[in-house]
Amino acid sequence: MNTPRDLAAQIPDGAHLALAPDYSGCSLATIRELIRRGAQGLHLTGLPQLGLQAELLVGAGCVASIETAAISLGDQGIAPAFERARRAGTVRIVESTCPAIHAGLGAAEKGVSHMPLAGVIGSDLVDLRPDWQLSDDPFTGGRTLLVPAIRPDILLCHAATADSSGNLWIGVRRELMLAAHASGRTFATVEEIVERDLLADDVWAAGTIPKLYIEATAVAPNGAAPVGLRGRYPADRATLRRYAEAARTAEGFARFLDAWLDDA
Repeated sequence: MNTPRDLAAQIPDGAHLALAPDYSGCSLATIRELIRRGAQGLHLTGLPQLGLQAELLVGAGCVASIETAAISLGDQGIAPAFERARRAGTVRIVESTCPAIHAGLGAAEKGVSHMPLAGVIGSDLVDLRPDWQLSDDPFTGGRTLLVPAIRPDILLCHAATADSSGNLWIGVRRELMLAAHASGRTFATVEEIVERDLLADDVWAAGTIPKLYIEATAVAPNGAAPVGLRGRYPADRATLRRYAEAARTAEGFARFLDAWLDDA
């Protein structure tokens, strides 16, 4: 049986990771092990935005670049470690937006080089992304934006349930399904592993990523804490508040991180 440490050991330095926002299934158990290991040079893509996972990795010096629509701590405000890194220029920021990230992942899912997108045309983002190409639409005669495929090396996520065959139940979190299809590999921590076949029942199958897309799974009860997991446990707002207050300074971040790493 794998552990979160086993999953972290299989994520090499320099890997391109797809990570979920705080509400969507975050494997903080594996993030903790990546930081303990001293991972370096990671490239993060948000699905489509990022929260505490990215904030901790950035503050710990594990991240080289981030492509995301936003990064924040939600109702706890800005992500202070990320803000320090942004101002210092120690992390490369690839500006993006929700529909562009979904379009890029959709292109990778379908095995094509790009996806057309109209809604972003006219925004400042187009000027900030030389890899996005404006083109004439051969069907409408108008202009369209061509967004290149986004192909993460690894999707890392946390879910409530997997079955003994390796199928992963994500429920309504369809962005995880999209990212699993687009990524080279998927590593997941789960609350539990059940013996029944999740794909044999239509009620469960609709929210299940087949084992074909899942490389490794590890059991990690409360593995999404402190951000919580839909249907299982809420976010630990006291811990998130304590983090947001501590991380206002680099010294406070370091103290919080040391305590968090020692807490499991």
